[in-house]
Amino acid sequence: MLEEIFGQIDNFTPAIIAGFGLALGIQHAFEADHIAAVCTQLTNSNTVQSKKQLFKASLTKSSLLGAIWGAGHTTTLILVGLLVYGFTLTINKEIFSGFEFLVGLMLILLAITRISNKNILKIKHIHPHTHKDGSIHFDEHNHHDKNHSHNHKSYLIGMIHGLAGSGTLIVMTSGMIHSLPTVLTFIGIFGLGSIIGMSLIGGLLGIPFGLSNNTKTKTIMKYLTGALSFVLGISIVYQIVILENLFRF
Repeated sequence: MLEEIFGQIDNFTPAIIAGFGLALGIQHAFEADHIAAVCTQLTNSNTVQSKKQLFKASLTKSSLLGAIWGAGHTTTLILVGLLVYGFTLTINKEIFSGFEFLVGLMLILLAITRISNKNILKIKHIHPHTHKDGSIHFDEHNHHDKNHSHNHKSYLIGMIHGLAGSGTLIVMTSGMIHSLPTVLTFIGIFGLGSIIGMSLIGGLLGIPFGLSNNTKTKTIMKYLTGALSFVLGISIVYQIVILENLFRF
């Protein structure tokens, strides 16, 4: 169906093309593996706040995480579009299957990290700190404070997701548009749709976290979101490795 639409897209007005790309992007955001990935990034605040403050903070933070994921996803799609149509680079099906396999492994890793509540990769962060005298130094440290988060993690996860799935299919199919600027603009609008969609999803997923101030409920939600990510990750790996025989066993 997409091929047929793109085949006629030169006859569409710019407004219709923009609306089509935006709608596809929003729809694309609601794929199960995207939702699972964002779920693993949602956390509860441990600070003492009123229910109203807790709800507002959770909704804002979760929406932002979704939008940042969408931005990372869009970055990869634009880069792929530039490589494929700007430099006429050919990417075969096996490479995309490999990227899909990578996404499956990432979901499994995110699930294990979520459930175990441990930083498996032991990644340390370096941040600048400014003193009163104006001097700046950099500290390397881990973060054990659950209220401290790194939004670039969601951006990186979004970028990895952008390498695989139907988003890449959209990029490949959009090559039927006979103009590189138009292709990149379409991909950008599609990406904007995914940012809007993921922001909405993040906000919706953040509601139960914002309403919950009970330790038992928090634990249940943590295990549920971790289990969802793990099952989807295993499903993707099985699909790519066993059914599609990626490694030619």
